Amino acid sequence: MTTSHQEFEFSLIVGGVSSLSDSVETALYESGCDDATISWQYGVLYMEFARQAASLKDAILSAIRDVKKANIGATVLRVDDCNMVTQAEIARRMGRTRQLVLQYVNGQRGPGGFPAPICNIVDGTPLWQWCAVSHWLAANDMIRPEMLEQAEVICTINNTLDMAFSRSNHPALVNEIEAVVAGA
Repeated sequence: MTTSHQEFEFSLIVGGVSSLSDSVETALYESGCDDATISWQYGVLYMEFARQAASLKDAILSAIRDVKKANIGATVLRVDDCNMVTQAEIARRMGRTRQLVLQYVNGQRGPGGFPAPICNIVDGTPLWQWCAVSHWLAANDMIRPEMLEQAEVICTINNTLDMAFSRSNHPALVNEIEAVVAGA
């Protein structure tokens, strides 16, 4: 049985490499990153992919494997897709106005229960987690299910990359926190 593939576009932020050189580009190309445009941004490699795969998850994970396979000390830090969004960004992603989003937030429209902001609540520019907002939007038929799936995949991959980074830099602290969170 053949799995249909489609093209997925995403970007990876990659650390662990001191500069973008011909040898770095060659190693990445030969490891399978021949579908990426590579640049140097703010002291890290920035890789923009247009990758064929059965799913977004498969595309991103195969790109992470290929970056590691280059054996140049590179570490994928994040998928460049911010989970922290403003009211304006929520409106842009769902193709609606900021005013409508504010009405959802305040419970003036929609079914109620809009996710609470997670930070910057009192400074006038609150931020929401896109993954939580996309759950609410999808549950209320305001975005396509694929948008929710994409948000979940990217959020989970980034959370896992963040945890791996934290574990490598502060293993005892991570173990302590995990014990408290798990209720031990």
